[in-house]
Amino acid sequence: MKTNVLGKNGPLSSAVGLGCMGMSDFYGPADRSESVATIKSAIDSGVNLLDTGDFYGMGHNELLLSEALSAVARERYLLSVNLVLKEILMEHGMDLMGGQLQLKLL
Repeated sequence: MKTNVLGKNGPLSSAVGLGCMGMSDFYGPADRSESVATIKSAIDSGVNLLDTGDFYGMGHNELLLSEALSAVARERYLLSVNLVLKEILMEHGMDLMGGQLQLKLL
């Protein structure tokens, strides 16, 4: 698996990452055992960048990753965590609509 250095001296990230949003009912019912197997297979294949978010299944995604990675050494993976900071955005006249940041016209 090709890797890239994040920043000047950052960790090595696989060129291909695994987005985990669909593993938490975002696109319809998810299969927990299939999701765990997919995460483990990705790690075994050299993918070390896993993308999650606090709003993916209202915490379900993090619990799923915890289960899948419980026996994996911490140095074998990187987590990319998306956060929703709606209140802060709204304070600055911005809103998150349809997955895109949009400015509110005042």
